[in-house]
Amino acid sequence: MATGQRAGSSTPLLGVEEEFLVVDAVRGEVVPEAATVVDRARPSLGARVGGEITKLQVETRTDPCRNVDDLDAQLAEGRAAIQNAARSAGLRVIASGSPVLGRAVPPPITEGPRQDRGTATFRGLHDELAICAVHVHVEEPDRDRAVLIGNHLRQHLPVLLTLTANSPYWAERDTGYASWRTVTWGRWPVAGPPPYLTSARQYDDHVDALLAAGALVDHGTIFWDLRLSTKHPTLEVRVADVPVTATESAALAALVRALVVVAGEAVDRGDEGPRLVPELMRLAYWRAARDGMGGDGVDVVTGRLLPAAALAERLVERARPALDEAGDHERVESWLKWLATGGDGATRQRAAAARRGRLTDVVDDIADRTAPDLTGRQQSTSA
Repeated sequence: MATGQRAGSSTPLLGVEEEFLVVDAVRGEVVPEAATVVDRARPSLGARVGGEITKLQVETRTDPCRNVDDLDAQLAEGRAAIQNAARSAGLRVIASGSPVLGRAVPPPITEGPRQDRGTATFRGLHDELAICAVHVHVEEPDRDRAVLIGNHLRQHLPVLLTLTANSPYWAERDTGYASWRTVTWGRWPVAGPPPYLTSARQYDDHVDALLAAGALVDHGTIFWDLRLSTKHPTLEVRVADVPVTATESAALAALVRALVVVAGEAVDRGDEGPRLVPELMRLAYWRAARDGMGGDGVDVVTGRLLPAAALAERLVERARPALDEAGDHERVESWLKWLATGGDGATRQRAAAARRGRLTDVVDDIADRTAPDLTGRQQSTSA
């Protein structure tokens, strides 16, 4: 799918971070060998690969991209590099929001003073940190404007979660949820949607208050599903489970960027975004985490229950002007149509288990879809 951005477009740059689990190539169980994979992938990826809070996880990062085709290629390249690195050590990596097999509770935490402070602060919450997300960064250097854009994006977070739900298993059993990662993450004092805020100063004051109350280790541990990046001039959307394929992550990034652009235009007209009812947001998150694309979701403005597919279609339509401007509409529409027939990641994981009733088949299926094979490009989302 081509990305035909118009000449002279002011479409912002974007980048993506993806998290993966390291598993034994034969048993399919998560293993604390992330450092091995990172060391072996670093010659090809450099700073685009690194570790995470636990020794079970690897993270890849793209460079800033304007064109989503370029982003897609970098995502595929990163996945190929870590999969090849893992294979060379008798391991594999999988793009799943939660572990399927193996001892993940408590996970082995990476050593370091910051991690030690985190364990002292959050205690038992660290026991369920073996979870993987995808983070989309969209260029927005004006922090005041970014905060107001975030007010508009808050209402879309449950639907973005619905589209990417990919963590049905935990402790080697089916939880009945499409995104169990969301349920475990929701226990944290700094998780979920950010509050409604009207300026960067108010944002900073709120973060400072959380830090003073002991709810953060430092300013980098504000883990809201939507935040101002502490390292880049970007607005960062962190609500999604890591998708099974690179193609899906690229489509998600295109959709998020388009929503940011549309919201920015509303901000420039003087619209500071809707004030949402917190209880409806919580309910919408829960329905999205439970059912994914396979059920109904909550309209956070009206409280009405609507088919998840209808909410997703409405979201894409809202983003359409910016998707058209960037040349990304066909990409996102194709992803949406494919989800309607192939199911979200959780549905695919369960389908793999149903074929022979074995969770090792789930791990094998995810690993096969996670990265390109040794001969070339990742299969399309129709694979």
